[in-house]
Amino acid sequence: MASDPRVKVVSDIATTHLFDIVVDLNPLLNIGPGPLGQRILFGAAGGTFEGPKLRGEVLAGGGDWALFRPDGGMSLDVRLTLRTHDNALVHMTYGGRWITPPELRAEVADPVKRTQIDPARYYFRTTPLFETGAKSYAWLNDIVCVGTGYPIEGGIAYKVSQVV
Repeated sequence: MASDPRVKVVSDIATTHLFDIVVDLNPLLNIGPGPLGQRILFGAAGGTFEGPKLRGEVLAGGGDWALFRPDGGMSLDVRLTLRTHDNALVHMTYGGRWITPPELRAEVADPVKRTQIDPARYYFRTTPLFETGAKSYAWLNDIVCVGTGYPIEGGIAYKVSQVV
């Protein structure tokens, strides 16, 4: 098959660390089975984030309207409000996928064991975007990020990187 002459050579995607975030969770709300799978709300109770260019707290009130699919995968639909150390508010949204191999699903379902599993054994990726009116953080409005997630005691954590 001949290559299309319109395809250009572009550099590989590179990233730089933006921040680590810990989201403390409220007890889950099981919305129930629907046509696409089991919908569960993991409400945000608080948390923190910290990186080279920004740090602060996760405000209560956001959450993840997760969909547990019939094939065992989980689709994320998350909205959070962040407050920076200097009192700016940032709206953070992300979708993503948590794909757990069948042999790990019992351990992931166990509240104690799930935090002990090496994150390299499953695929948990997110695509954060930001919105803010704070002039000092306006650069967040124009970036795309990727994140790697993992469960922690009492919540969830992510390493978030900016695509450069």
